[in-house]
Amino acid sequence: MEKTKHSLLIWGLGLSQIVGYGTLYYSFSILAGDTTKSFGQTQSWFYLIVSIALISGGVVMPFAGRLFDHFGAANLMVVGSALSAMCMAATALSTTPMLFALAMCAAQIVSSMVLYDAAFTAIVQSGIGASQNRIMALTLIAGFASSIFWPFTTLLDSHFGWRNTMLIYAAMNLVFCLPIHLWAAQAGGRVKHNEVPRVPSSPDTLAEPEMDRATSLRLMILITAGFSLTGVTLSSILSQMVPLLQSLGLGGSSLIVSTLFGPAQVAIRGVNLFFGKGQNPLTISIVALSLLPTALLLLALTAPWVAGAVVFAVLVGLASGLKSIVQGTLPLAVFGRVGYGARLGVMSGVRYVLAALAPFTFAWSSENFGPRIAAVIFSFIGIVGVLCFFEVARLLRMRGGLGPV
Repeated sequence: MEKTKHSLLIWGLGLSQIVGYGTLYYSFSILAGDTTKSFGQTQSWFYLIVSIALISGGVVMPFAGRLFDHFGAANLMVVGSALSAMCMAATALSTTPMLFALAMCAAQIVSSMVLYDAAFTAIVQSGIGASQNRIMALTLIAGFASSIFWPFTTLLDSHFGWRNTMLIYAAMNLVFCLPIHLWAAQAGGRVKHNEVPRVPSSPDTLAEPEMDRATSLRLMILITAGFSLTGVTLSSILSQMVPLLQSLGLGGSSLIVSTLFGPAQVAIRGVNLFFGKGQNPLTISIVALSLLPTALLLLALTAPWVAGAVVFAVLVGLASGLKSIVQGTLPLAVFGRVGYGARLGVMSGVRYVLAALAPFTFAWSSENFGPRIAAVIFSFIGIVGVLCFFEVARLLRMRGGLGPV
């Protein structure tokens, strides 16, 4: 009975992540064209608003992380669902560019209460054990968000327009996500992890239980920088994958090629769930995040060759699928469960702020230097991020708290 309840908790949170990411993140690149036309603005203006909105969400993440630890992440997700619906409705009803921008910022601020970081913390706080494996299972389910919502948003937009699409998405947050989060708050319970002692033999921990403050701070900075810089590369791709492929000459194939991202993301999460148990999350981080700069360089060199674009979409899907997992499992493995929500909030805040600059800067770079040069620039940003994890591996190996990487 208890095992069934735990499985239902993961499936419920997975469904809420599909709707959450589909409505609050993946829909923007599809609606960008009609939105900018309705306000008489440019694409760069739209992605500047998206960047400012994502920065707003990132700024509040450290605060949200502390709230997760204090009140329980599942409880905050209930509030976040209701607020997300209100903010999306406000976006749809905006009559001026300024009101639209304010509504977008509000939506991204409250999204910090319902997306992965909140869900990961809710799993860790549920006290059901094997947190890393359950985080993998959650991301496997949620991996369908882009494959479902890119074509779904295109369909809704073509028939009802961007404003009605936003209203439909607001309703979905109320109808689907709110009841799920209410049930999760009741079923999952809450563990005050600031009071949980670290156990050296815990399967959720790679490093030694005792870590000096200087080493802990250095590891925190390196891991945060690694995820943030590679997040800039990934955000630049995901925020405008379809427009990017179109600008490189893929034409009508762009939407079809982009949908390969979702299946690849889900497939690699499934492989990792069944065959990656016990694997070092740092090893997975290095391998996965190396695929992002590789994918962008490949696209820059091969476009408009469709086969090259297909490989690009698949590689990005593989990288994104694993990145979503290791952003939750690597901090847990290195630092343990104590203060997990607050630590994840700080990391996510920095990651969100830097990644928020990517949509605008990538669009600006594409307009001024061309999409190929922009792809090369952002691939090198990703390479620097990967190098941070090699330094993490070196530091942990020196401490003897890490297996082979």
